[in-house]
Amino acid sequence: MKKMICAALAVFALIACHNEPRFCVEGEVSGAEGKMLYFEASALEGIVALDSVKLGGSGSFSFEQRQPESPEYYRLRVEDKVINLSIDSTETVTVKAPFVDFATKYEVSGSANCSMIKELTLLQVGLQQAANALAADVRANKLTPTSYEDSLLKLVNNYKDEVKMKYIYAQPAMSAAYFALFQKLNGYMLFDPLNSKDDVRCFAAVATSLYNRYPHATRSKNLYNIVIKGMKNTRKPKEETLEIAADQIETTGLIDISLRDIQANVRKLSDLKGKVVLLDFTIYQSAVSASHNYLLRDLYDKYASRGLEIYQVSLDADEHFWKTTAANLPWVCVRDAEGIYSSVAVTYAVQAVPTIFLINRSNELSARSETIKDLEAAVKALL
Repeated sequence: MKKMICAALAVFALIACHNEPRFCVEGEVSGAEGKMLYFEASALEGIVALDSVKLGGSGSFSFEQRQPESPEYYRLRVEDKVINLSIDSTETVTVKAPFVDFATKYEVSGSANCSMIKELTLLQVGLQQAANALAADVRANKLTPTSYEDSLLKLVNNYKDEVKMKYIYAQPAMSAAYFALFQKLNGYMLFDPLNSKDDVRCFAAVATSLYNRYPHATRSKNLYNIVIKGMKNTRKPKEETLEIAADQIETTGLIDISLRDIQANVRKLSDLKGKVVLLDFTIYQSAVSASHNYLLRDLYDKYASRGLEIYQVSLDADEHFWKTTAANLPWVCVRDAEGIYSSVAVTYAVQAVPTIFLINRSNELSARSETIKDLEAAVKALL
């Protein structure tokens, strides 16, 4: 009798599970016979494998999963090629793609969000290609490092302006708006909710829409917490008269900086007297940081033995991220916990990052970003 009851319960559970609202992702991948196609969830904690199939000659596939309680993100993957998708109902999404250009030449139907995510993906691919082209011009000496940084910053800002107006502010309730917030360039997020007040506004627009519709969803709460932290980090402090102690100012007029490095040791700018110092204010979490540090690394490797030192001041809100990144850099890396409202940055009239100053061996300010046309030539002239 007990066995019969257990069997009946098992059958009932199976039927109930089968009757749960489900969504379907189906389609074809041409030219991929014998390849494994994976269906994965892009969860907050990372990528989670859900299903897979070995593709036959027709390349057809079909995956079914239980409908998520709130919008969620998934992806189709063949080898290292990925198609990102968003699901928020019992929809059927159809994807047709060639194996060779799987991530960019696919067609998607059945979901407005998935179509917009494709648009964003192609925009981001174009941005990365443009950034790579600029880097190639620097390596080929067709572009100076300073011009490269200016061009890259302009490229990023134009991209963000387009995405903000077309995908974030225009339709913040769409899953594609959330997807747009987390796009990257060179592995760094384009939108920085911890250090940029403008970017915090973008996150807030999407967080408000998402929270209003799905207040109990994990993504809603996570995005809301990011916004709260960003608002705290970028809140302008009470204005006070800036007083600089007399012992902070060298007789040459250089204002000293005294901040802690990743080992918590106090590092003073004035202690580098006798060297040519490149003073750099930056935010490691910005989209241009990796390229910027690449250029600095090239300079450092060439001229450190001749007396060049770099004193890099991070204005990052995320201390852990700063420490992790700075641990791989050979020069002096310090951080101002005041972030973008750093009083040190104010004394040097820093209005954007990265901003560079050159200091000669006598501890005298020699130049700053706006007046430097060729950074390497300017450094060599001081050595």
